[in-house]
Amino acid sequence: MNGSTLPRVRAPELVGRGWLNTGGAAYDIADLRGRFVLLDFWTFCCINCLHVLDEMRPLEEKYADALVVVGVHSPKFEHEADPDALLAAVERYGVHHPVLDDPELVTWQAYTARAWPTLVLVDPEGYVVAQYAGEGHVHAIDALLEELVPHYEERGTLTRGASPYVPPVEEPGDLRFPASAVRLPEGSVLVADAGHGELVELDADGSTVQRRYGGFREPNGLLLLPDEVRRDLPYDVVVADTVDHRLVGLALDDGSTTVLAGDGRAWMQGDGTTSLSSPWDVAWWRDRVWIAMAGIHQLWTYDPRTGVVAVAAGTTNEGLVDGLPAEAWFAQPSRLAPDGDVLWVADSETSALRRVVVDGTGRHGGSVGDDDLRVETVIGSGLFDFGFTDGPAADALLQHPLGVAVLPDGSVGIADTYNGAVRRYGPTSGVVSTLATGLAEPSGLLVGADGRSVLVVESAAHRLVTVRLDATATASGSSHVTGRPVTDVAPGAVELVVAFTPPPGQHLDDRFGPSSRLVVTATPPALLREGEGSGTDLRRRLVLDAAVGDGVLHVAAMAASCDDGDAPGAACHVHQQDWGVPVRLVEGADARIDLPLGGAS
Repeated sequence: MNGSTLPRVRAPELVGRGWLNTGGAAYDIADLRGRFVLLDFWTFCCINCLHVLDEMRPLEEKYADALVVVGVHSPKFEHEADPDALLAAVERYGVHHPVLDDPELVTWQAYTARAWPTLVLVDPEGYVVAQYAGEGHVHAIDALLEELVPHYEERGTLTRGASPYVPPVEEPGDLRFPASAVRLPEGSVLVADAGHGELVELDADGSTVQRRYGGFREPNGLLLLPDEVRRDLPYDVVVADTVDHRLVGLALDDGSTTVLAGDGRAWMQGDGTTSLSSPWDVAWWRDRVWIAMAGIHQLWTYDPRTGVVAVAAGTTNEGLVDGLPAEAWFAQPSRLAPDGDVLWVADSETSALRRVVVDGTGRHGGSVGDDDLRVETVIGSGLFDFGFTDGPAADALLQHPLGVAVLPDGSVGIADTYNGAVRRYGPTSGVVSTLATGLAEPSGLLVGADGRSVLVVESAAHRLVTVRLDATATASGSSHVTGRPVTDVAPGAVELVVAFTPPPGQHLDDRFGPSSRLVVTATPPALLREGEGSGTDLRRRLVLDAAVGDGVLHVAAMAASCDDGDAPGAACHVHQQDWGVPVRLVEGADARIDLPLGGAS
């Protein structure tokens, strides 16, 4: 159909622990024969995966009787392999299609997935016709289906019908997957109630609903502006409205809202600061609103007096790199806590506690600007290492923390989300300890009005609970490495190929420069003797050092395409993905690494 002379590849079987959103039914790939099947390989910690869930909703509606979307959940973190945690995530993120639970990554490996998310399109006859990695590909799948649906209908192999999706029963309650909380001037507590798309005002101890503010889409972060700032503004609270990709101002007196930043679209390369990407939290630091821009692994700022939005730290590459703000790498920064000259950051995907600090060099003649800041890591070592270990910060381990707060004694509280724990880091002692365990995905912390406790936003239990600051608990001492399959490659020269084909009716967009970009680094850095850095070709020769041994290749690729003809109003798109590819150097192994960015088979 697509002019390829390569043999057709039969779609492998769907193998896993069980199914969700099917009313208890299980399915083989043959059961779905007669319709297109779009397999979405995802894991619920991954912000790019959550973006794809939202991107796919119009596609699912448009092809409701010709296309079955199946989520294949292949976990990164240990907690994500828990079936109850997966069930909660499917409900939390409104997944409206069947989900295969793939905790051992059996189906992931059968379809040669290498990244979260990966999308694989299977035709009505049971053959793979396209594969895509990353977000931003739904328009390409739409264009391909526009071409393929009539073709298979004419062949008589497309059988239209309803999806096997069966919605779960939602339990009623005041809160639904709350994310964070702030205390209002009168002492009441305002909660970002992400699951209901609302802000909920509770009484001082967080038990009784006083008021609701609606109209949001998964709000995650809240900031009560300082008195001297909000008295001159028509709003009091800044809301990180995550799924709507906006900052919104809320006036507490009448509930009116003002869009402060963002145009409702997820930011893509070339958007400047017009669009945002899953803003997860907001904090007041250095006379501005700081934004944890989880979707593109950066910190941004917003000045409420001028309306200016700016990038403050991060390169958009996902990882853990310290240094100057413009050179640092983050990985889904999810919560911020200011403390004088320090801004604490819960950097979730690296299971890290990080901070932005004033470095004291005074390069601005006594004044301190953003060039005088540095990013530092206190706990955490990278994208693939996590666990539940106390002790010196250099040895301590977290698992996907989503909350951080400065405690009254100057220590730092951490909502260690996937460990179900509240942790504490002492900046003076340099030691990490545990206050409480057994919590259901704690995602936010708010110091209690008494100063002797902390109010914990227990997200997956849909409630707020109190933990005393003099409490103690024991960490399990566990240590884990992400169970992503390792790729055997030959030591020495290796060819890296990122495959990309423009969608039907589109061409590579090189009007403003090269249409593609490729960035390659490694952990440890010495693994790459040649090939590190940024370039415009999606093929590159790498030289891997056998003396260094195994490691991880970090590959970030981008390609731009536009509608044919470039007429006014022509749509242009950016396709992008980051891979972390664990490699094992083996003599005689393949000397080529193929990574599919997107295209039909």
